[in-house]
Amino acid sequence: MSPVKRGTTLPIHNRIGVLRAERHMTRAQLADLVEVNPQTVGALERGDHYPSLDLALRICDVFDLPVEAVFSRTEFGPLSAEVYRRPTTTEGDR
Repeated sequence: MSPVKRGTTLPIHNRIGVLRAERHMTRAQLADLVEVNPQTVGALERGDHYPSLDLALRICDVFDLPVEAVFSRTEFGPLSAEVYRRPTTTEGDR
């Protein structure tokens, strides 16, 4: 276990694997772009290691996304649920 891992109280979840798969990118390709070892990308995807701020920003630059779209303190739900979320109605809206 990485000494950087903070445990269950301060987890860092990410969408690296999903984003990489959407772009048909291998771990080695992403690792090359952000200048790390491919095993580091695997450890990040599994949650075995948390990125430094610098590495997180380099990853976000590759995907051209803001940090909050790639990393979160709370677990990500399915992307389809966020993209296709239906607005909720209240009693007053009916």
